[in-house]
Amino acid sequence: METAPPLGSPVQLDSPAKWVVTMAANNKDPAVSVCFKVSIDGADIGAFNTCEGLGIEVVIEQREEGGNNGFIWQLPTRIKYSNIKLSRPVCLDSAKLTAWLCSFASGVKRQTATITAMTGDMDEVAVWNLDGVIPVRWSGPSLNPESPKVAVETVEFAHHGFLPGGAGSGHR
Repeated sequence: METAPPLGSPVQLDSPAKWVVTMAANNKDPAVSVCFKVSIDGADIGAFNTCEGLGIEVVIEQREEGGNNGFIWQLPTRIKYSNIKLSRPVCLDSAKLTAWLCSFASGVKRQTATITAMTGDMDEVAVWNLDGVIPVRWSGPSLNPESPKVAVETVEFAHHGFLPGGAGSGHR
């Protein structure tokens, strides 16, 4: 069985399979990310391991037209943005997140957030800027000495949509 050539070495591309293996071995995959840096109104609240819910949905209203049996009209009505859920092990940055959450005790003020996907080398992969961010839920770790696990915290927030200059642009 053949092995892939060392990175940067010349290869003879005598089969498509060799070409695919060589391309995969010689190129960095920009879609691989291992952590997500998050800031709220420019204030860093730390890095998170997981980020779920970056999404958009166009709500469609269906209208049937009398006498037209060939199709149903699909009319876009509004845009819905899903809540974003971030998780990480409890760490020193947890105090920054707690301070941000406590700031809502005196009144809710929508803010902007930036989520930056980072590689293992801390290179920026993609950036999403969010408008009108408010916290929806925070859950702390389950502390049980009978089943020792990593203490994880999760924060979920709602937002009004994406701001220009984000969504995978790579730069703020």
